[in-house]
Amino acid sequence: MKYLLLPVVVLLAGCQSLSQSDGNTVTNNAESQVDTAHPVEINQALLADESIDVIHPVADVDFSLNNTLKDQKAINENNIWPRIRSQLTFDIPNQKRLIAQRNWYVKHPSYLNRVAKRAEPFLYYIVEELEKNDMPIELAFLPIVESAFDPFAYSHGRASGMWQFVPGTGERFGMKQNWWYDGRRDVVASTEGAIKYLKYLHKFFDGDWMLALAAYNSGEGRVRNAVRKNKRLGKSTDFWSLDLPKETRAYVPKLLALADIVKRPTDFKLSLYSIDNKSVLSQVNIKSQLDLAKAATLAGLSLAELQGLNPGFNRWATDPDGPHRLLLPSHTVEKFELGLNKLSKKDRLAWQRYKIKNGDNLGVIAKKFNTRIDLIQQVNNIKGNQIRAGKHLLIPVAAKSLDSYVFSQEQRIAKKQNRPQKGLKLVHTVKSGDNLWDIGRKYGVNSKSIANWNGFAPRDTLKLGQKLVIWQKGSSKTNKSNYANSKTGNNVENAIMRNITYKVRRGDSFARIADKFNVSISDIERWNNLDRNKYLQPGQRLKLSVDVTNNI
Repeated sequence: MKYLLLPVVVLLAGCQSLSQSDGNTVTNNAESQVDTAHPVEINQALLADESIDVIHPVADVDFSLNNTLKDQKAINENNIWPRIRSQLTFDIPNQKRLIAQRNWYVKHPSYLNRVAKRAEPFLYYIVEELEKNDMPIELAFLPIVESAFDPFAYSHGRASGMWQFVPGTGERFGMKQNWWYDGRRDVVASTEGAIKYLKYLHKFFDGDWMLALAAYNSGEGRVRNAVRKNKRLGKSTDFWSLDLPKETRAYVPKLLALADIVKRPTDFKLSLYSIDNKSVLSQVNIKSQLDLAKAATLAGLSLAELQGLNPGFNRWATDPDGPHRLLLPSHTVEKFELGLNKLSKKDRLAWQRYKIKNGDNLGVIAKKFNTRIDLIQQVNNIKGNQIRAGKHLLIPVAAKSLDSYVFSQEQRIAKKQNRPQKGLKLVHTVKSGDNLWDIGRKYGVNSKSIANWNGFAPRDTLKLGQKLVIWQKGSSKTNKSNYANSKTGNNVENAIMRNITYKVRRGDSFARIADKFNVSISDIERWNNLDRNKYLQPGQRLKLSVDVTNNI
């Protein structure tokens, strides 16, 4: 996740250290060095606690990247790996952390192949952009460390996209984010932003790429403070000597391990998935808003393929205010442009004539048709919000049923919410004053689980009327009883309350403490006369009243 001082088909592309295998978290602190050519098994207990989970909400898509049959021999002789290999310059030190990461990759070639296949449409473009900007070629491996090359990946820290940007840093480095579009997932916009950010960090740390990479993961302020601390203590200030979070200590070694494997795969008895050393995608100027289903038909692609190549678009159409571009397989461009030029402006979107009813307002109508108020206003030349019953509006609507747009934001969330879990399924409608931790306490579940069940990050803002799926464990009878008690404000039977004093630890927050002890943030504020908007300090003591039967 990128902090300032303040998630297709292709191998290897800073947020907090994320999942190394689409669900198998890997980081390590292994203490024994091992033979680089004959890796031994790393203690998985040592690898388990240094990663922040990255979530892959949708399945991979197989893309039709070429309309001709591939000559596999020719591809193997002219793929992108020799090009990358010839430009590798980072030193590969004989460090335990690096060796442990490399051993894991070597022991999991299927993971490397899966990630390489996912990277296939995009790797050539990234390499070209790095070369154009005179950047180290090793940075092409960052999307592997960050997201396993998944443009739809997101983390519980609110980072999103292939390069895993949090909202604020994404906006600072040129990634527009709104209802229609999220540039953090746009392959072009996020790659451009990542290069800008990495240049900034490289300059910030006086040309030290290891420190810049560490800061891409955990923030330049944190890395700078670690450097200053070592200076005061008379210690070395190189990356390997710094006191950094566990996930950051594993982050740089992951990238260097990937670089070493690409540099000498035969030493590790590996064969890298072959990726053409040529452009397979083209950027096409579409000039104005276009329904994605119509675009897919014009290009001869499935809707899933088109969305997989253009993951930045949240809805059923492109953003009316741009970017007005699509990434398409190069062999489809001519057919697409011929078809697009034949479309009239009104045929770019599907339309529905709607008769305004008594009680209607623009917000209700926009929600009904899954569109925006401002778009209805623009199309119908409406100034303000006044509409009259009996009049007609022209509403832009999706050309296909909404569930056909499998990678739209709504469908990704719906798929997540409909995934079966153990326990009783409840639906909570967000009301004024709700927050995630109080909702979790109300239903007796972990707030992080609620976020995971509903496809968002724990720190995301809840919206009035938002529907949240809640899965309560245990018997249905018990769950319903607990639910009824929580609604009426009664204590659950057999609760044993104790007053305790809690000493704030480094990294603690109101939310984390509330979640840990199954209390509400407002309770912590009330018990300690505190304001949640102020930072807690390590060593600070808090009075808490907890149900010990719920905090074992």
